Amino acid sequence: MTAATIAPTRLRIGLAALAVSAFSAFGTPALARGPDGIADVAEKVIDAVVNISTSQTVEAKGGGSSTMPQLPPGSPFEEFFDDFFKNRRGPGGSKGGERGDNPPRKTNSLGSGFIIDTTGVVVTNNHVIADADEINVILNDGTKIRADLVGVDKKTDLAVLKFKPPKPLVAVKFGDSDKLRLGDWVIAIGNPFSLGGTVTAGIVSAKNRDISSGPYDSYIQTDASINRGNSGGPLFNLDGDVIGVNTLIISPSGGSIGIGFAVPSKTVVAVVDQLRQFGELRRGWLGVRIQSVTDEIAESLNIKPARGALVAGVDDKGPAKPAGIEPGDVVVKFDGKDVKDPKDPKDLSRVVADTAVGKEVDVVIIRKGQEETKKVTLGRLQDPDKVQAAVKTDEPAPEKPVTQKALGLDLAALSKDLRTRYKIKDSVKGVVVTNVDANSDAAEKRLSAGDVIVEVAQEAVSSGADIQKRVDQLKKDGKKSVLLLVSNADGELRFVALSVQ
Repeated sequence: MTAATIAPTRLRIGLAALAVSAFSAFGTPALARGPDGIADVAEKVIDAVVNISTSQTVEAKGGGSSTMPQLPPGSPFEEFFDDFFKNRRGPGGSKGGERGDNPPRKTNSLGSGFIIDTTGVVVTNNHVIADADEINVILNDGTKIRADLVGVDKKTDLAVLKFKPPKPLVAVKFGDSDKLRLGDWVIAIGNPFSLGGTVTAGIVSAKNRDISSGPYDSYIQTDASINRGNSGGPLFNLDGDVIGVNTLIISPSGGSIGIGFAVPSKTVVAVVDQLRQFGELRRGWLGVRIQSVTDEIAESLNIKPARGALVAGVDDKGPAKPAGIEPGDVVVKFDGKDVKDPKDPKDLSRVVADTAVGKEVDVVIIRKGQEETKKVTLGRLQDPDKVQAAVKTDEPAPEKPVTQKALGLDLAALSKDLRTRYKIKDSVKGVVVTNVDANSDAAEKRLSAGDVIVEVAQEAVSSGADIQKRVDQLKKDGKKSVLLLVSNADGELRFVALSVQ
């Protein structure tokens, strides 16, 4: 994750302009606290912000011309680089462009961090120190100290370091990111482009941003300048409290467009506490797969208004299974906390992950229109190896199956040939989709050949006729949509609502 240059515009306001704009329509001094507060905060916390310097030994790939930049034929720089890379003497190169063996070389990188404990505890981003052979903390006065890694959390991109203080330190404390409001002033201090102790300011542009960078995304968005090297540095409020860790920016062109993101302090505090205590994260685990509750799904399940997180699958070895939670249940409250946003199932993921392993919690679900409370003792979330080797085999052409059309789908009963054709596991039961009408609602909802319909309106089906019968009944009942439980070839389930009109 890198950051590109953001060039802040500084307005020079003349005396006459200041006299006109100093007060808003309500008589309140315009920007009265912004500039003054920024100076006070910077002076107070600057010595707690550090630079993070890392080095890593990497194997060189090839020799000589292997590191030559790719230049267009005829480029004016082609001859220069040809002399520099191909015809140089020395380690890893030989005269005349002959390839030689390059020795391992060291690469260096710079980032930011901040001291949270005067004993020498530093918080930064995981990507700042990832794979480093050596980590050094550089204080604001230039003092450089070797640091040890306490622990990392890749899912939130956070890391904790520890070093032995050579002198008394200044530490900062965390504030409450939940109290931030849109438009609040925030201050970023860090090490952009090796320019340590750089102070920039902006406002909170948005909260709870999910940019699909991880399973627990809930970023603070800010227009405060965050550049390459700011990663891992603190985002302060005007009280001088850390309310976020600057992590990344959006920069399609490589230059800044004024959109930066910080991990909120609410998340950081929980992660840092566990890393300091255990050296690792111990997240709560419910053992379910969840998806958003769309308006169509809410209508199919008689949930008004749409809310909660829909359980699409239950792990056979997870805590939810013995507690009686089933696919099709909608979780609306977990451990006393409402799951409000039906379009953000990560809302539930975050609160589960933040709950202590082994704690017994109440989980309120809606099943067939009725609320029920299930007691679940949380397990611990593990990081399974998701890499699976794909095996391709040539199979003989199967016989053409007997199909039936419904909902814009060609449907067939599962057979050995169809399982082989679509590589469907034996544990998957239901009716296989063999074709999807490109103009149908099913195509828009991304159903495809090889998907298996397991349930229709929360009833198991085994043939195309079963599905058509259920659809016809729903039409008679005046329903606008039908809820399908769909499995992929590996048995992963999801709910899809299709129009029956």
